[in-house]
Amino acid sequence: MLASTFSHVSTWVFDLDNTLYPPEARLFDQIEVKMTNWVAETLKVSQAEADHLRKHYWHTYGTTLSGLMQEHGADPTPYLVEVHEISLDHLEVDHQLVSNISKLPGRRIVYTNGSEPYARRVLRARGLEELFDAVYGVEHAKFRPKPERQAFETVFKKDGLRPEVAAMFEDEPRNLAAPFELGMRTVHVAPTPVEHPYIHHHTSDLTGFLSQILR
Repeated sequence: MLASTFSHVSTWVFDLDNTLYPPEARLFDQIEVKMTNWVAETLKVSQAEADHLRKHYWHTYGTTLSGLMQEHGADPTPYLVEVHEISLDHLEVDHQLVSNISKLPGRRIVYTNGSEPYARRVLRARGLEELFDAVYGVEHAKFRPKPERQAFETVFKKDGLRPEVAAMFEDEPRNLAAPFELGMRTVHVAPTPVEHPYIHHHTSDLTGFLSQILR
């Protein structure tokens, strides 16, 4: 029974983008356009080259921002403000998800590679903001991104989280490797399952998955 698998969990950690809202909202499409524009303007390269660099930095460093900081000394603050100024008009409140998260026992936190202000905007649009005890962005990890283990350790130390009694919900498979190594229960939230030793569970329906846990 799924509920027994999570009976030890007292801290629930959720990624934000494409985890606490469905991928169909396509918010990251907007963010990627902003990222590419920022790279093009800042590095004085073409749109095509900027798009290539955005993807290259994401694959190599975990986030585009991390690549820009490490290779070009970019200031993260204006970048994070600019790329997250997007429309949230497509987001809707999922009342069942709100209900399920509110019933999870223990602490509930959000940890995203985006910024805390952006995360809070999204949570507000989804009707979830009041349900979380803490919201952590990349700034709380000293701008080191998931999937780096050091990023998780920095945020978890700040939170006082004990990984052995925590679960991580995340849409990006590689971001579950470090939580698994730290002793967390891992849940891949995405339309298509991916087989990895560090993924305990997969679901394409977070709301339904939480319903099973709460039974």
